[in-house]
Amino acid sequence: MSSDTETEAETRTNRILPVLQAAGWGNVEGSRIREEMICPGRIQSGGKRGKGLSADYVLIHKGHKLAVLEAKRAGVSHRNGVGQAKDYATRLGSRFAYASNGLKWYGIDMSTGAEGDMALPFPTPDELWDRTFASQNLWRDLFGAVDFETDGGKWELRYYQHNAITAALEALGKGDRRILLTLATGTGKTSIAFQIAWKLFQAKWNLSGAPTRLPRILFLADRNILADQAYNAFSAFPNDAVTRIDPGTIRKNKGVPKNASLFFTIFQTFMTGEGEPVYTQYPPNFFDFIVIDECHRGGAKDESEWRRLLEYFEPAAQLGLTATPKRKHNADTYAYFGEPAYTYALRDGIEDGFLTPFKVRQMASTIDEYVWDGSDELLEGEVEEGEQFTENDFNTRVIIEERELSRVQEFMSQINQREKTLVFCATQDHAALVRDLINQVKVSNHPDYCHRVTAEDGAVGEAWLRTFQDNEKTIPTILTTSQKLSTGVDAWNIRNIVLMRPVKSMIEFKQIIGRGTRTYEGKDYFTIWDFVKAHLNFQDPEWDGEPDDPEPPTPRPPSAPSDTDDPSPKPDDAPEDDERTATIRISLSDGTVREIRYLATTTYWSADGRPMTAQQFLVQLFGDLSGLIHDEDELRRKWSNPTTRVALVQQLSDRGYDAEKLEEIRRMVSAENSDLFDVLAYILYQSDQKTRRERAEAAKSDVESQENEDLRALLVSVLSAYEERGFEELRIEKLGEYLTARFGGVSEAKSKIGDVSVIRAAFLKVQEALYRH
Repeated sequence: MSSDTETEAETRTNRILPVLQAAGWGNVEGSRIREEMICPGRIQSGGKRGKGLSADYVLIHKGHKLAVLEAKRAGVSHRNGVGQAKDYATRLGSRFAYASNGLKWYGIDMSTGAEGDMALPFPTPDELWDRTFASQNLWRDLFGAVDFETDGGKWELRYYQHNAITAALEALGKGDRRILLTLATGTGKTSIAFQIAWKLFQAKWNLSGAPTRLPRILFLADRNILADQAYNAFSAFPNDAVTRIDPGTIRKNKGVPKNASLFFTIFQTFMTGEGEPVYTQYPPNFFDFIVIDECHRGGAKDESEWRRLLEYFEPAAQLGLTATPKRKHNADTYAYFGEPAYTYALRDGIEDGFLTPFKVRQMASTIDEYVWDGSDELLEGEVEEGEQFTENDFNTRVIIEERELSRVQEFMSQINQREKTLVFCATQDHAALVRDLINQVKVSNHPDYCHRVTAEDGAVGEAWLRTFQDNEKTIPTILTTSQKLSTGVDAWNIRNIVLMRPVKSMIEFKQIIGRGTRTYEGKDYFTIWDFVKAHLNFQDPEWDGEPDDPEPPTPRPPSAPSDTDDPSPKPDDAPEDDERTATIRISLSDGTVREIRYLATTTYWSADGRPMTAQQFLVQLFGDLSGLIHDEDELRRKWSNPTTRVALVQQLSDRGYDAEKLEEIRRMVSAENSDLFDVLAYILYQSDQKTRRERAEAAKSDVESQENEDLRALLVSVLSAYEERGFEELRIEKLGEYLTARFGGVSEAKSKIGDVSVIRAAFLKVQEALYRH
């Protein structure tokens, strides 16, 4: 077979794979060759995705992804895959990248930067292992001998999860005792913690330095729901290896449980007790490894009880898990744990397609602020003429139920009321009021449509939360809360997040966004309904910037009652949950209510996760289009042909302009009834816009010149479909549908019109006529 006619699959099977196998890959114990789907691509509208990434060969030895090889068919240059190989190796954390067409081979050392053509034989697994790791490590070998727990192969680790686990185990193997992993909410931090614990358990890692006994591992969370989720996620461990440290277990055992390998508890339980805190019932060296979930919430603050707890167990290796990069508000956390061993950001998860994108609807209104002028009714309390109330005052100092009702009516009229929604309120009382208002205006007739879940709701609220988390159940559909649900809500199908209270903490803001980022079938995006200008957090340099140096710790006064699991000390980083009872109640007059108006705008987002104004969004599109199209004639030529039009639309999609964004752009330039061609031509060349109706009418003169009456009628129906639904009706694939709809099938159409080539030529010609001017 000539190399010029060889397919890539043939090159891989006949030329590349035999070379790898001859070097021992897949044959030497501990080595594997696998094709890896790195990421599925950004989620787009209509169930579509952007361009995914897949590595042809990933070479694994002793659990480490040592190399990536990108294959090309023999008829092209072996260097064609170099760029992809480097990209994939960077993502997978591989030391080496290779590219080959089966005839020639190219190698890159991603650590030293050395690269060039290479001669065979290909390096063996042990050779690449020795090149990757200059110094040998007993624990690296022992960890590598333990397979990941994948429930019999039912699922696989994502690439960033593998990287995080490997980084943590490498740090432990070197003797590090403070390790930090920073991964966005929804990326599976609990799964990562499980796999690390699994490897430690199976390899018998412990602080003695020798695999002589099973480790004792503590999982620390700050909320019961997080501890419960983690406890349930560790079900693959033997039953007698796992235990909870909670008041019930302590009472039953007449002391803290000690006869296990994995212990799960919350800080609040550990810090309570009669006389001395519960944690002091364990010797300081009892635990070998401690996982601190959501460690940014205050676990490492100098002045906090949590810090004292962690210092008590100072001999243990401690792993901090956080969703927030280094900020001035959590810089002490980073000072305690050090720089992250691995980081995977929110924007990375969205671009890779592992997290769901989001929109922000900014709901500005005429009652965002309120000034008392005496025209409304004062129901309770005292207020002075001209006194002004801002967002921070509502539902803490002053309650105006009509204002809250108007906001509820506004978002309820715009959302799909069958979609699961979280509403964040100022206080627990406010959450109760909003719950009742939602149930009063809802379309559903179900009495449990909306429920409140706060600390005051106790076990009843927890039960409603568990039902809400069940994707098979549609009731309750909406939950209201104040603080409780900003973390720990592992619900996959949340489509709306409504902010009816200010979000003062950047950390909490990112946590709240994380409630919606989990992916779910049919979920193309979720929407944040922002009544409180929380979107301004995106303008803060801290959204992606480095923090200032942390200020020296200062004592804090006791916090107000908070919406958490227990009344014991809350995380110092969490925003204050102001539960002051409002002393002023005002009822708006009918005239004031009628004057309430809302102006909703949508924020657009760049690929790096930053907000853009509509003008900035169009400027970016202009730049991207300029790189694809040189002049208006080229745009017209590409758009007139269905094949090149599809290719251009795909290029736009690959750059982040999916169908949904293109529709947004159409609305931005007031061209809802125009073809996308006119939108692009207007943005690039300020061309006059035509409506689809105008284009269809102009093209009918060409149609009327057709002698065959049946062909003429067919083309008229094509133009009618285009006028109604747009250029998607002009795809080549639609021609068969038109023929079936009008004639009953292709054969019947041929008998009336002629050969398919004639019909196809007419179909293409009418498209040229559509875009001629």
